[in-house]
Amino acid sequence: MSQIINLGMMGVGTPEDLIENVYRGVDMFDCVLPTRLARHGCFYDETGRKNIKNAKFADDLSPISDCPFFDLNKYSKAYVKHLIKEKEILGVRILSMHNLWFLFKLMQEIRDHIANDSFEEFRKEFYTKWEDYKPLA
Repeated sequence: MSQIINLGMMGVGTPEDLIENVYRGVDMFDCVLPTRLARHGCFYDETGRKNIKNAKFADDLSPISDCPFFDLNKYSKAYVKHLIKEKEILGVRILSMHNLWFLFKLMQEIRDHIANDSFEEFRKEFYTKWEDYKPLA
């Protein structure tokens, strides 16, 4: 009878941490980072971590998220910036839910690519867009 051993890491939660540790065999993660970053106005998009407090988001009417749940795709970056600036808890909640959804979606993509035996290609493609960290450069 073969044993299944699950490897878990705590306190590791950036998208690049997830990809690199899955690459090394880790399959469970637990981290407060997505919600902690949200409390400081940070969110993820396909190119990396952004801070909603930056001036460039003041007039940005594009959605903060493409998440179809909780109507997150109905809030503009300008509106969320306003909420965070005014210390409205809704801003933190929107960013928290978006960050969690972003990581859930990333993990689903990772699982799909592992199942299709294309994780190596996915990992390389991820870093062509990701601006925060380039381990393969």
